[in-house]
Amino acid sequence: MNVCFEEARESDRQELLSLYKAQIGREGCPWTDEYPSDETIDFDLSRHALFVLRSDGQIVGAVSIEEDEDVEALPCWDPRLEPEAEFARIAVRLDMQGRGIAKIMLRSLFAEFKKRGFRGVHIIVNRYNLKALHLYDSFGFKNVGQCHMYEQDFFCYELELET
Repeated sequence: MNVCFEEARESDRQELLSLYKAQIGREGCPWTDEYPSDETIDFDLSRHALFVLRSDGQIVGAVSIEEDEDVEALPCWDPRLEPEAEFARIAVRLDMQGRGIAKIMLRSLFAEFKKRGFRGVHIIVNRYNLKALHLYDSFGFKNVGQCHMYEQDFFCYELELET
């Protein structure tokens, strides 16, 4: 599969919204008609924090670098991994799932984090999203805690980036 991981563009907006909306109602996915939204995409694009994986010119996956003060303030993160990046909103087109797309995106995102000087990475993941938990476990993420935020129960996952 010939793929390209790159920063999203404004012209990707409708394709991204379709990708996000297709995830609603899937097991373990807490997304709604209100989130992620146009405003979420605006926020991510304004920070150069939204990345897509393209195959034959079409978006097959997306992931965002997150900035969430509430998540950053959780006491479970290892201070030895600072500066630490956070990511969120990872999604793979439904017809492309099970082909390693999420792994390709995360490897590419982690390379981007290293270029930006990060030593570690963390994410909060819905405790019922078994596919996501399996994905993060396959990368060696450690479950370092639990939290309840945004009316959901999350596991706090953290990984030291390889040097």
